[in-house]
Amino acid sequence: MRREGSPKPTRRAVIGAAAASVLARPALGGTPPRVVVIGAGFGGATAARGLAAGGVDVTLVEASERYIACTGSNAVVVGLRGIDAQTFGYESLGRAGLRFVRATATGIDATARRVSLGDGTALPYDRLILSPGIDLRFDAIPGYDAKAAEAMPHAWKAGEQTLRLARQLDAMPEGGTVVLSAPANPYRCPPGPYERASLIAHLLKTRKPRAKLVLLDAKDTFSKQKLFEAAWAKLYPDVIEYVPLAAGGAVTEVDPAGMVVRTDFAEYKADVACIIPPQRAGRIAAQAGCADRSGWCPIDPVTFESRLVPGIHVIGDAAIAGAMPKSAFSANSQGKVCAQAVIDLLAGREPESPKLINTCWSLVAPGHGISIAGVFHPADGLLADVPGAGGISPLDAPEDVQAQEAAYGESWYRTITRDVFG
Repeated sequence: MRREGSPKPTRRAVIGAAAASVLARPALGGTPPRVVVIGAGFGGATAARGLAAGGVDVTLVEASERYIACTGSNAVVVGLRGIDAQTFGYESLGRAGLRFVRATATGIDATARRVSLGDGTALPYDRLILSPGIDLRFDAIPGYDAKAAEAMPHAWKAGEQTLRLARQLDAMPEGGTVVLSAPANPYRCPPGPYERASLIAHLLKTRKPRAKLVLLDAKDTFSKQKLFEAAWAKLYPDVIEYVPLAAGGAVTEVDPAGMVVRTDFAEYKADVACIIPPQRAGRIAAQAGCADRSGWCPIDPVTFESRLVPGIHVIGDAAIAGAMPKSAFSANSQGKVCAQAVIDLLAGREPESPKLINTCWSLVAPGHGISIAGVFHPADGLLADVPGAGGISPLDAPEDVQAQEAAYGESWYRTITRDVFG
């Protein structure tokens, strides 16, 4: 709930202030320094655009031909939208004053300040920004690996996995059981598994009313928990069975051949199993030495420079960003702030302490949205909540407000993807 004693800032006002703080300062003069950005998702593409606008010589490296957004992909899983709505080309980035290189970054020499590419070429840099997203920890759950994910899709990297899960749900017999697992923190998109549970429950309720969903959770609390649980009690009381950590919700083993999911306390036979495993920073971050033993990358909260490797900045899901969650909105905010910090550092200026924002919308049913918003600033070496800022949807919101929240989320998605990908 919104904290008492302070009005909730409008999203438009906060977004406008954040954008203005990035764009108001002067660009560099003279010979452009060289910055390489690895990863053209919401964080990396945003950072590259900001650097190019500031007069920096930017090379953006991305292995994929097209970007498929995870944000919004739960709607694809249940047939509410097509995968085309998640898919974006990089053509506009090549017209944004930056150099776009479609290649795989295979190595980083932080001493020589060079990035090695899969074709054998190398890119020198003055500063490097990593936005590598996540890797899935297939070693974390016995029995679960890339092959097992064909039978028990995670769908936590959008694309073929998303469509695979959608096909399995569509083909599941009436009266079947869906088992969905949520990992322990931290992971990409904290509310994502619960939105997925909600939308799958909607699909079952409307198309397979004798089916049920078992949600196994490796933790006892989660983002927007009261809002989700209130919606489940109202909309899906006979569909969703939620099993938290305290009741044995952590998955300890899977058997993809038998479609069995095991915990310490029980064994679940699934017709469809969606296993979301623990995660870590994309492998190039570890190769560069930027990831610590947690698998994630500690950063300076003002500049996003790695605390382990000077000259390299890490943004988006891969970064340890304190209270700021791993989300597309966060990555976009961090990309803007990091770009300006790099411009300042290259110009010999002290970067200003930033304020960053994140808002996350979730659907619990078509036309029924909920949201949580936060504002963050550097404090004690981390990104922390700004006291009195942010807020969450009212627990007892009327249907018109729920519909408005859903519309806000869709409008934001269109706006941010246009901003990032053109």
